Amino acid sequence: MRVSQVARSCFNTLRLNFRPAPMTRSHFTYYPTAVGPGDAKKMNMFTAINNAMDLALEEDSTALLFGEDVGFGGVFRCSVNLRDKYGKDRVFNSPLCEQGIAGFAIGVANAGATAIAEIQFADYIFPSFDQIVNEAAKYRYRSGGLFDCGSLTFRVPCGAVGHGALYHSQSPEAYFAHTPGLRVVVPRGPIKAKGLLLACIRDPNPCIVFEPKTLYRAAVEEVPTEYYTSELGKADILRKGKDVTLIGWGTQVHVLLEVAELAKEKHNIDCEVIDLVSILPWDTETICNSAKKTGRVVIAHEAPFTQGFGSEIAAYIQDKCFLNLEAPVKRVTGWDTPFPHVFEPFYLPDKLRCLTAIKDIVNY
Repeated sequence: MRVSQVARSCFNTLRLNFRPAPMTRSHFTYYPTAVGPGDAKKMNMFTAINNAMDLALEEDSTALLFGEDVGFGGVFRCSVNLRDKYGKDRVFNSPLCEQGIAGFAIGVANAGATAIAEIQFADYIFPSFDQIVNEAAKYRYRSGGLFDCGSLTFRVPCGAVGHGALYHSQSPEAYFAHTPGLRVVVPRGPIKAKGLLLACIRDPNPCIVFEPKTLYRAAVEEVPTEYYTSELGKADILRKGKDVTLIGWGTQVHVLLEVAELAKEKHNIDCEVIDLVSILPWDTETICNSAKKTGRVVIAHEAPFTQGFGSEIAAYIQDKCFLNLEAPVKRVTGWDTPFPHVFEPFYLPDKLRCLTAIKDIVNY
């Protein structure tokens, strides 16, 4: 009894005196996009996506929304309340079969409906890979324009989230960028997510919207309430600069915006920050104009280094802008390993790694 009392006393003393170091799972600071004049409402990213799908279902009576748990609102709540509003014939759960989700989406789109399909995590999209790249992307071409499956959009939560590990953290955009016939986009926040999703739903080509899931709640902006679209295939220059061009997409854009501030404050390096937005097709004109102006380019993305989409951008820049470059294009990316769990902070291309790349390229 006395031993247990002493042990309890020691434990209580330790508990009272122990103060854990502050920790955060976020490797970025969110930079909201400002909206122009007009009616707007504060929304986080999943609410903006929900609003976009609500407007699409309201406008188009043929639109169908489906996927695993979508009828219940989805694991990230993006479709919450939509089944109650539009009925279980238009908003419904699918079997746990990504190949089946993609095949059904292609079929209903080919039959004339508007298909909005959710793949619950980007890591689970691979069973449907053949359906998307060999059927959806090629349908119009192989039929000589007689048939197509436009009005087909896949929503795909992707990227690091702080605890997702190897099966809930991947960024597979480069796999699909190699496929003519698809459109692939990645939003950086609520305003862009709504505009891109509505643009994809209207587009006559099959589209994939990779949604960085860590932004679903972390990203909050004043989002226009009306129906609007964002241009597909167009990059956004978020910060003007003259010394180094920084290129990213999705969550990584916010890392680069913070890095640009650090580079200016600590090293007097003036960086231009570009959100690529669209992976396929991508905005070669905006990228090359910036590269020719600054002469130095750093590309950053969460996906692994080898054959990440940064490889394509780097190759294009060094082909088209070679005589304007002051240094080789640098890439700061995830490592060529499966996505780790506890070592996630060491895997991600964080602000310190990106800042080091900027210093290296300036001092080349």
